Amino acid sequence: MANANPRLAIVASRGHDDERATVAWTIANVGQKQGQDVTMFLVSTAIDVVRKGAIDHVRMNPFDPSLKELVDAFIERGGKILACPPCAKVRGYSEDDLIDGVEIVGSAALHAEIMGGAATLCF
Repeated sequence: MANANPRLAIVASRGHDDERATVAWTIANVGQKQGQDVTMFLVSTAIDVVRKGAIDHVRMNPFDPSLKELVDAFIERGGKILACPPCAKVRGYSEDDLIDGVEIVGSAALHAEIMGGAATLCF
């Protein structure tokens, strides 16, 4: 029997200086379009992607949507974005520095997604 509410948790560690950031957000958006509940868990430089204004003009690959378009579409579809507390702290970020809806929470939130049946991918 297929999971009525398939879940996907993506752990992203690449920021707007690495094309793999675009790949992670593209896969998150496609998952949403296919009916998955998707959570992004951001660690390391991936947190820079959700700092206010950081990706307003970032297009990693000319054949892909801009990073801002991908993040905005993900949020509009109800995606959840979680950020690692120590990774945010070392950069001097609080939730006020991040785009609306990003939560700074510990890895227990990621583990809850996994324990709830979420498939996981890492970038």
